[in-house]
Amino acid sequence: MTTVSLVVIIINIHIALILATGMTPILVWWERRVAGFIQDRAGPNRCNIGPIRLGGLIQSIADMLKLVFKEDFMPTHIRYKLFFTLAPVILFFCIFLTFGVIPFADDLVIDGQSHMMQALPMELGIMWFLAFAGLSTYGIILGGYSSGSKYGILSSIRATAQVISYEAAMALSVISMLLTYGSIHLGDIVVAQGELVFGFIPAWGIFLQPLAALIFIVTAFAEANRAPFDLAEGESEIVAGYHTEYSAMRFGLFQVGELAALCAASAIIVTLFFGGYQIPWLDTQALKNNIDYVMIAIIILVPLKIYILTTWMKKNNNWKDSSNVRAKETAILNKIFWALAIGTVALFGWFLATGLTQNGIAITVAVLQVLTFLIKFLLVALVFIWIRWTLLRFRYDQLQMLGWKVLLPLSLLNIVITATYIVVTGS
Repeated sequence: MTTVSLVVIIINIHIALILATGMTPILVWWERRVAGFIQDRAGPNRCNIGPIRLGGLIQSIADMLKLVFKEDFMPTHIRYKLFFTLAPVILFFCIFLTFGVIPFADDLVIDGQSHMMQALPMELGIMWFLAFAGLSTYGIILGGYSSGSKYGILSSIRATAQVISYEAAMALSVISMLLTYGSIHLGDIVVAQGELVFGFIPAWGIFLQPLAALIFIVTAFAEANRAPFDLAEGESEIVAGYHTEYSAMRFGLFQVGELAALCAASAIIVTLFFGGYQIPWLDTQALKNNIDYVMIAIIILVPLKIYILTTWMKKNNNWKDSSNVRAKETAILNKIFWALAIGTVALFGWFLATGLTQNGIAITVAVLQVLTFLIKFLLVALVFIWIRWTLLRFRYDQLQMLGWKVLLPLSLLNIVITATYIVVTGS
């Protein structure tokens, strides 16, 4: 393994870590703020470090620190202490490993050598993802079963019922995608989505397989244990279900695991159905051929976006509290954003003036594709949060009816239609 290969793998592992765990405080803050917006209230916005509130983000950091320093208490009625301890670890690591095969950008070619832009350079693709996403459910089942609590046992039963309700439909919807793109390797699937249908429609999964996309997205909500399919947790019915008896960082691991599952579901949905890292109408080669025009667009658009953002911040933060904290924070953030904009413009202006080498072009394109992936990823995560605070929870018999009587027949029908089209057209 060369030094460049090692550096690329380390970078990809860090991206996976950021998406799986580093996003936790941001998603907690985002969820609270979106919930507040939907319910017509402010949400958390008071916790601060000096003049810095970050719109309530400091509250999430404070909550994480609180969990770290809380007493890790284990009730005396726990049946299987080993399973009780391992359950949150199993959930978290299985979810984290699903990020190993997500391609964050097209293969990076440095000095003629190609490097896969994913944490684990393997070609198991969607099979690896489905395997570890399915195994993560054992963390929930073991956590509830080993608690020795009626709420935990009920949660384990619900989790088991939920798994058998959605797994078959999810796997069959993926088969339609594999027939369409002819590969289980997620990198190949995303590359194929860089092409155009009829010369102007991106060959994204959402356009080629809308029914498979609908089935997979619905089952992904159940896979991530998110409302309206958060049956195993069911706070209004079974307190907190499988993590009722957990405290401190064991409880924290379950929470991080749940948010990591949201991130994993968002990442795989973007990869399969929304073109992954592909910029619409600009595949990797087109980006390389038009890199100068892309950098000019960035130089123009970044300051414009920062101007709109800072103007909006001043308009919505123009009132003063007793300590003038909000005005101070707004001023600090405005300076930070403008510093980032000036730095971006200066960097890309220097690139334009001096010209990029072949390696420089490849790295620049990879960075743009990673940023594109992150933007799509955050938008899908926002949909997950939006749905949670919009729809009511299903009963688990309703989920079973949906899975076996609606989604499963539809996914089988979709496979038949896809296979028939491929055989008839020979494509």
